[in-house]
Amino acid sequence: MDTDDVRRTPTGPGQDGSGSDGGAPRFVVQIHDARRMHFDFRLEVDGVLKSWAVPRGPSENPRDKRLAVPTQDHPLAYQEFEGVIPPDEQGGGTVIVWDQGTYRPLSHDERGTRVSFEEALERGHATFWLDGAKLHGEFALTRFRVGDEGPGHVAWLLVKADDDQAVHDRPGTPDPYHARSARTGRTLHQVEAAERQHTG
Repeated sequence: MDTDDVRRTPTGPGQDGSGSDGGAPRFVVQIHDARRMHFDFRLEVDGVLKSWAVPRGPSENPRDKRLAVPTQDHPLAYQEFEGVIPPDEQGGGTVIVWDQGTYRPLSHDERGTRVSFEEALERGHATFWLDGAKLHGEFALTRFRVGDEGPGHVAWLLVKADDDQAVHDRPGTPDPYHARSARTGRTLHQVEAAERQHTG
């Protein structure tokens, strides 16, 4: 089945966090055709969207270790944004919501005690279960340093766990130019064309 096909959401492990509406916290993956094409991976944490730029996109294949570079927090309303950011603004380019859904924090400390997602991120290793339209199962974000010490030299790895939601026989990431929005079914090209028609 193609990565862009919408699949039935499985029942995963329980959660220990909650979203702004009292339900499960939300996540969104946006494809962003800016100066450099990339995926934006965003998790609702403490009232904001914690965000990472993932150049090659999240992968459902456990063999793929995806670089995830932290970016600024975004407001929760941004999880629904799909459109064209003007070229003279920061992040200028076309954006689609490739995937969206909820997640369940899974992190524990060295004694096996459940820790909050915020604490897991502070510790530098957070595991979570995604219930999305396209991404499912357990993933982990692990912090590491690249180059000289300092805040500008911190990056993370985003890796899929080898669970029954993983794929092994095909690429785990879609072609961003042909991928379709989980919200509207549109491609980047279609969103850009619609914007040109609207403003033309």
